[in-house]
Amino acid sequence: MVLHCTDTRWYLVLITNLVCFFRIVRILGSVLKILCPCQQKIETVFGILCRTTAMSQEPYQPYIWDRHEILPREEIRALQFVRLRDCIRRCLAVPFYRKKFDELGISPDSIHSVDDITQLPFTTKADFRDNYPLGFLAVPRERIVRYHGSTGTTGKPTIVAYTQEDLDLWAGLCARFLVSGGLQSHHTVQVAFGYGLFTGGFGLHYGIERVGAAVIPAASGNTKRQLMLLQDMQADALVCTPSYALNIADAIHHEGIDRSRLALKLAFLGSEPWTEAMRETLEKSLDIKGSNNYGLSEVIGPGVSGECPERSGMHIQEDHFIVECLNPDTLEPVPEGQPGELVISSISREAMPILRYRTRDIASLHSGKCPCGRSTIRMSRIIGRSDDLLILRGVNVFPSQIEEALLTIEGAAPHYQIVVDRPKILDEIRVRVEISPELFSDKMTDMTNLKHKIEHAIQQMTGLHMQIELLPPQSLERFEGKAKRVIDNRKLVD
Repeated sequence: MVLHCTDTRWYLVLITNLVCFFRIVRILGSVLKILCPCQQKIETVFGILCRTTAMSQEPYQPYIWDRHEILPREEIRALQFVRLRDCIRRCLAVPFYRKKFDELGISPDSIHSVDDITQLPFTTKADFRDNYPLGFLAVPRERIVRYHGSTGTTGKPTIVAYTQEDLDLWAGLCARFLVSGGLQSHHTVQVAFGYGLFTGGFGLHYGIERVGAAVIPAASGNTKRQLMLLQDMQADALVCTPSYALNIADAIHHEGIDRSRLALKLAFLGSEPWTEAMRETLEKSLDIKGSNNYGLSEVIGPGVSGECPERSGMHIQEDHFIVECLNPDTLEPVPEGQPGELVISSISREAMPILRYRTRDIASLHSGKCPCGRSTIRMSRIIGRSDDLLILRGVNVFPSQIEEALLTIEGAAPHYQIVVDRPKILDEIRVRVEISPELFSDKMTDMTNLKHKIEHAIQQMTGLHMQIELLPPQSLERFEGKAKRVIDNRKLVD
């Protein structure tokens, strides 16, 4: 057969076969790194081969970036098993884990299935602080190309490190949930996250570029400039926290900006818990489709999970993370669909492989194939944190429950603050709520009726009676990052 330059079918066949070949090589590389003692040489050879496919710019299917998102369950479990053992081997280079393994008598050979992960030790925020700054580093420092960390608001930050391969992985993970949420290569995205140690800004930035879309790195804050850029640059998508998106929506209304002057269609929101009612409020006020995503710096940053078009939970990227849902008190698994603390093992990272990290985030897990085609486990939205749980008069209450109740009441704006005091023996809870500009009134009867409606909604949701303080619009502090919803004064007097 003679091939002419106008016959391109053979190019397509060749390219398809090469892509398949390199994907097989990538998996074989992980297997051989476990079985072969010459690990460093294999990492070098297979690292070069695997990077040839790392910068792909085309989705695998509409709304699906990577074929690993739709692997059959048995293939996902097999890949997790290989990568978990490889992760344990790499953790031997970390003194913290090496000591724990010695105490527990654990080696890579101790793991015979993914279910054996329960034999492995937990990792906590305190462990990161005790090993500050780089005690969890598993590779020579000369291989590190980036450092990030937590905000460090309660002390020194927890520092996390990345090799170039880690950054490539991270960009691809963010590309997955961005494409799943509707991002396309012709879009322009305004990133209103911080660009410092915080992982959110950079993670989303490189994920957007991996998709091929344009980035406006607006960073956080300066809301007037955000509005100017949204109008002048005609951004299609916004990336920020839900509370800051609400701030932007309020500013658009306050400035009298005609919504038709904006091109916004999508918003990718994360970094703090938010409710479905908050999503509905934002989608209505900004006329966008809002997608939820989840991640945390200790395990890589954003990219652990994200929503698909079905929006029935966030799909966990199980080829790179093993997620457990445990009772935070007993550390035993909770039944599927029941809320528990998420415990995450980051099994693919090179610089800092992390085993069984206790996130303190409360959510539930759900299995079963999704109509979108993915077979990965889905997690619910974060309903709170085990360390942010308010125990009020013996009742467990998450701030998100109060938010959910507030947003069912017409006239209550989604700006609120919970103040807890204990002047004597019993807790006193006061919820300060802004009234929406449309329903703000100087009529005592109107305000009294609204107050009673809010009291009833919160009592129905939490089982507790709380004092309600109604405030005029724009009374409460606005936040450019994560919102501070709770002021617990009991710590000052207990």
